[in-house]
Amino acid sequence: MEQKRYECVKCGNREYEADQFQATGGNFAKLFDIQNKKFATVSCTKCGYTELYSLKTSTGWNVLDFLIGS
Repeated sequence: MEQKRYECVKCGNREYEADQFQATGGNFAKLFDIQNKKFATVSCTKCGYTELYSLKTSTGWNVLDFLIGS
C-alpha cells in the first residue's frame, strides 16, 4: 500500500501536527456532559490550516465517560 505524503491545501507546506479531541453532540449528551463525538485533527505547522476527521466512538466508552464524569 502506498502511503500518501501530507501537503497543506492552503500553503503547500509538508509538515503537520496530528491530534484528536472529543466533543458533545445532541441535547442529552450536552445535559450530562457526555463527550460522544471524537475527531482527529491534522494541522499545518506553517499556516495553521486544520482538517477534521470524524472517528467512531463505542457505546462502552460513552458509558464510561458518563460514569467517570471526565
